[in-house]
Amino acid sequence: MPPTLTADDLWPLVEKLTRDQQLKLARRTLRAAASSGDEAEAYSAAPPTEDEFGGDDEGLAWEGEGWEEFHAPG
Repeated sequence: MPPTLTADDLWPLVEKLTRDQQLKLARRTLRAAASSGDEAEAYSAAPPTEDEFGGDDEGLAWEGEGWEEFHAPG
């Protein structure tokens, strides 16, 4: 089985491309990444850290005062 290539392995080749070809490669790469972006696969490769989904809801609390000016009569 051939070794897995990294972006660093490909970089010398990308630098040799014309600007138009670099942009074409970038668009294709982003399209491929978006279509194969399975979240379950991503989280199994790099699971969330303990502080990624914090349980501190205090920072999300909204004050109820001062919003009257934005009320739209309906």
